[in-house]
Amino acid sequence: MVLAKCIRFTATVTGKAGPRDILGNFRNLATATVASTPSSTSTSASTQEQQRRQHASYGKMSGWQIHAYGVPQEEIQFSDAIKMPILRSPTQLLVKVKASSLNPIDVAMINGYGASVLNAMRCKDGGIEFPLVLGRDFCGEIVQKGLGISSRELEVGDEVWGIVPLHLQGCHADYVVVEKYCLFKKPSNLSKIDASAILYAGMTAWSGLYITGHLGDLLGAISPVGGGAGKKVLVLGAAGGVGTLAVQMLLAEGVEVFATCSPDAMQMVHNLGVKYVLDYTAPAHVQNVASVGRFDIVLDCAGKGTDYANEVPWLYDQYITFNSPVLKNIDADGFAAGMYQNAVNLVRNNAASLSTRQGLVKWGYFVPAPQGIAYLQRLAEKGKLLPVVEKVFPFASTPEAYERVSQKHLRGKVVIDFE
Repeated sequence: MVLAKCIRFTATVTGKAGPRDILGNFRNLATATVASTPSSTSTSASTQEQQRRQHASYGKMSGWQIHAYGVPQEEIQFSDAIKMPILRSPTQLLVKVKASSLNPIDVAMINGYGASVLNAMRCKDGGIEFPLVLGRDFCGEIVQKGLGISSRELEVGDEVWGIVPLHLQGCHADYVVVEKYCLFKKPSNLSKIDASAILYAGMTAWSGLYITGHLGDLLGAISPVGGGAGKKVLVLGAAGGVGTLAVQMLLAEGVEVFATCSPDAMQMVHNLGVKYVLDYTAPAHVQNVASVGRFDIVLDCAGKGTDYANEVPWLYDQYITFNSPVLKNIDADGFAAGMYQNAVNLVRNNAASLSTRQGLVKWGYFVPAPQGIAYLQRLAEKGKLLPVVEKVFPFASTPEAYERVSQKHLRGKVVIDFE
């Protein structure tokens, strides 16, 4: 079996580097040549901040919107006259956004992914389809809170990180309103950039492992305790936003982790602490994985889909993919016909998998569960979870950030700095 053994990243520092040091030093190296901003950034940033404050006094804010489905290059538009969101329930909070990440789901939604279901949910909650602000996770400061939130929970002025459910107006604007369960105090050991880059991808990984995959049994799904020590998990696409966080979560829980990625990302995944990393472009990697034995979970973060589970000779108890056809089928065929097609797909894939003595094939989803955020917060505060950030874009260059994500093959996350 040809498996690449772990080569620890060694920084030129005095003393022994801990997990956070290793990840932080690698992140700095990875972004040193790509995370540059124009020389006029500091001057323009102060001017932009003054303009934003003036707009806020008139109940307006700046942000990036789409007015129709299409491609990011054509549809993402800037506006400095967006109506500021207001609190509509006693459990909501208004947050001034300081940084936000950009996820593949944002680009997919511009392309129309999930339009039928998400728009129905949006309209049910009193929203509208367009104009639509995208953005699912952020770091910021509370500027207003509902009467149902005590000072012991959250207070105006608190630095927070949070997520926005998919059907709601997002956080690629100066302000965002979210429910209390979507918002927690920001870990003090994280910068605003790192804090903004964790939650959506991290919650996707957590949901797949602990809700769909039951890695920590029932307790792991309904509480932030985690679990899974001694189990064996294969992560496909370990170099992306979800994959880099998934492997860190698994390693923190004492799971034996195997990972696949492209050859230029292998060292990065090694630096995260994964001992067994395979080049998915190598013809022998399929047989190398098969020789490892049975996996408790194969977590597909590479978009391989359910058909791939039956194309490889691997043994597993569960194959979980985030490339679900559910919303695509409903968009294409309507709710009734789409759900019927979804059921057919799931039965067909599981029948083929079980006939070869493999395991169950499942779809994983992002679930904005507060116990999942609490779990990620606990790992982050212990220094066991830190995002790999490929590049930070200034707020004015948000269209360039969308373009980068649309090109795919990311190494970690892309972040927008609002300040």
